[in-house]
Amino acid sequence: MAYRFCENEQLDFEVRALLGAAWQKGSDPGEVLATAAALGDADGRGWFEGWTELARRVRSDGERAAAEGRRTSARDAWLRAAGYFGTGLVAADALSDEGRLLSVFREHRECFDRFAAAWEPAAERVAVPYEGTELPGYLFRPAAGAAAGSATGTSGGAGVPTVIVNNGSDGPVSTAWTMLGAPAVARGWNALLFDGPGQQSMLFEHRMLFRPDWENVITPVVDFLLGHDGIDADRLVLAGISQAGYWVPRALAFEHRIAAGVADPGVVSVVDSWWNNFPPELRELFDAGERDTFDGVMREGFAEDAELAAYWRWRAKPYGIDSPYDLLTEVARYDLAGVLDRITVPLLVTSPEGEHFWPGQARRLYEALPGEKAFVEFTAAEGADLHCEPLGRALFEQRVFDWLAARLGVTA
Repeated sequence: MAYRFCENEQLDFEVRALLGAAWQKGSDPGEVLATAAALGDADGRGWFEGWTELARRVRSDGERAAAEGRRTSARDAWLRAAGYFGTGLVAADALSDEGRLLSVFREHRECFDRFAAAWEPAAERVAVPYEGTELPGYLFRPAAGAAAGSATGTSGGAGVPTVIVNNGSDGPVSTAWTMLGAPAVARGWNALLFDGPGQQSMLFEHRMLFRPDWENVITPVVDFLLGHDGIDADRLVLAGISQAGYWVPRALAFEHRIAAGVADPGVVSVVDSWWNNFPPELRELFDAGERDTFDGVMREGFAEDAELAAYWRWRAKPYGIDSPYDLLTEVARYDLAGVLDRITVPLLVTSPEGEHFWPGQARRLYEALPGEKAFVEFTAAEGADLHCEPLGRALFEQRVFDWLAARLGVTA
């Protein structure tokens, strides 16, 4: 589509994602368009301040509605505010004060907590045991009478499907809700949202970093769910967005208690998204092992381009590595090449036209899968192109959740 909200590609995408979230009440198009127009091509600080201001205004509306006993208005305002805070945080690394990032993150999470508590029925706050600590999350269940029924009499009890929502590299929990959690619950299913290592609260509050062997994250999540009442062991779904297009198939290579998976989009090698915009000369330095020279050139570029430096810090933060050379070496470990033949769980792979982080990788993943699989394309002609189909959420839900429903044997 010919629309452009700002020149910065990442920030332009964030506006599109917010507009798409309106499908599940995660934003109001008027609020988004008015704020984006006012910000124009603002720098990182301006972006952060603009979206934070909107978030606080909407949060105040929610608090006022709650004080008047208007539960629905309050709930909807808190969800929108959470999304706007999360959008502002994308540019938080343009600020020199790390403390402001943590402070605004807590405002974001407080809004989502209030939304989750106001949901009907209220979401259950959960803590998944994980390597001596806990991963925080939310277990949403459908309203009474809304649970999806069985169409084919699958075994394993009367429980409904449960979607484990695997967030991406830096998306807020509010986005995980609007993209995957809300459509699951709308169909009468359960949805578990959680922060894994390097994600959101585990990063900002606990400094826990990403890991490539994501099966060691998902297996504890599955263990936790199977110890919960009302969870059908035969109808667990693992669905992931953005970088979780790598984490989901990685986990499925080892965790076979999942009935079906979704990778949106399919990712084989995470590091390719970092190399896409590098000049050949830098890649040659890296491949030659010229660590000091490579790092020197990169840091010169950061000194000359504050916007690039802030974006790099944001993307690098979950890995906790300062050296650009060492960082790219670490990210190269996030690769499915050695485990693709182990993925036998049925997997749906999405492929949006214009995917700019991992172009062509969805097809690579799909063709390498040895088990049951599906390949679903989304196009510009349908209004559902670009990374994670930001403006095509209704179409995404229809295609992806209809495939899951057929695979799981449910009617909704």
